[in-house]
Amino acid sequence: MTYKGYFIQLFLRVMLLLAALISIAYGVVKSNAYALWGGALVSIIILYNLYRFLIRRFEEMDDFFESVKYRDFSRWFSEKHGPQDIRTLHKGFNNVNKSIKAINNERQAQFVYLQKILEMVDVGIVAYNLDSGEVLWANESLITTLDLPSFKNISFVEKRRPQLYEELFDTYRTGVTSVDLSLRNENLKVLISDTVFQVEKDAFKLVVLQNIEDTLNQNESDSWKKLLSVMTHEIMNSIAPISSLAETLQHHIQASQENPEENPLELDDLNAGISSIQKRSEGLMKFAKTYRSLSKVTQLNLETIKVADLFKNISDLMKPTLADKHILLQFKTENTEMSLEIDSYLIEQVLINLILNAIDACASAENARISITASQNTQGRVLLKVLDNGSGIPEEIKDSIFIPFFSTKKTGSGVGLSLSKQIMTLHKGKIQIKSEPDTGTEIRLLF
Repeated sequence: MTYKGYFIQLFLRVMLLLAALISIAYGVVKSNAYALWGGALVSIIILYNLYRFLIRRFEEMDDFFESVKYRDFSRWFSEKHGPQDIRTLHKGFNNVNKSIKAINNERQAQFVYLQKILEMVDVGIVAYNLDSGEVLWANESLITTLDLPSFKNISFVEKRRPQLYEELFDTYRTGVTSVDLSLRNENLKVLISDTVFQVEKDAFKLVVLQNIEDTLNQNESDSWKKLLSVMTHEIMNSIAPISSLAETLQHHIQASQENPEENPLELDDLNAGISSIQKRSEGLMKFAKTYRSLSKVTQLNLETIKVADLFKNISDLMKPTLADKHILLQFKTENTEMSLEIDSYLIEQVLINLILNAIDACASAENARISITASQNTQGRVLLKVLDNGSGIPEEIKDSIFIPFFSTKKTGSGVGLSLSKQIMTLHKGKIQIKSEPDTGTEIRLLF
């Protein structure tokens, strides 16, 4: 046993002390001065030795606990000197110190790693003590975005930027919120979210701030470029023939005015030309009206409607269209009681657009079929799917199908999918498309 030597030494000291006490008793009884004083002297020596023997172990433990108290885990206790039990005790102390140092090093590495990540992300982060206002952490992105110097307490912001303090630190939000911040030189649009957490007895607030001004500007710029590109193409397609025809008619009229006998004015040709200009102008007006339809949908008239009733309305509307097309249209729902809170008129419009697109895609397919299904995902959200076994969407145009006025149909306006996406966005939902050429298309409406 590790402490066998310790127990033996302790036993011997106790036995010697007992012998010395017996000697004292003998000296008292027999009036033997040598036995009395000799026993007394030996007893004192043994008691002191026993005290030192016992107290040394407690001193070693007190020493270790003192180093733990002040988190001094670098201390090394000798494992080669002193009694065996002391060396064993020192070995245990050293093992504890090594374990704690390893844990501290790991935590320090994780902290540095996290620190570097938080410094690299393009999101402002600040955490502070709710009671004292002392800043626990604030990364460089926050300082740069808000145009602030480094600060140790949020009272610094309160004194110099009270409006910013109110928005950032004095307001509690239940979710991510878009906020316009007034800074020194500009107004900035940001997303702000916050949460409160407890560490032992202290409460902290974590605020996350993301600058979306540049992203919005870039997305808006890209959208305008795509929109203007399509609009320019469509308008030029209409204006070019109108301009050419008008120039030709003007030339004929001018020639007839200068020399009526050689160049008589043909009223039928003139009428035909003017009719063509009128038709193309009407087409251009129709195009403009179609564009306006994209901006009309700005609010919803929400109502609760069963999915089964919604499907029945769509089925009744589409029956005449499918009567002579030899396309099977099916509606399926997991639960007949499933319902949605939607603007039924707009969602019907979305589904009709998608079904009409599916009909066109299935025009040349054998055993053509279109299936509309309703189900709920693991989060309880309603998912509507429109599936067909048609020609699918070519890979090269998948990224363009939601651009306004983009269409592969000769008679298409290119508004259907754009309008559908806008309607789903207003419903805080999503529209997703999965398609394989010559296999079919699946369109998901997630509410």
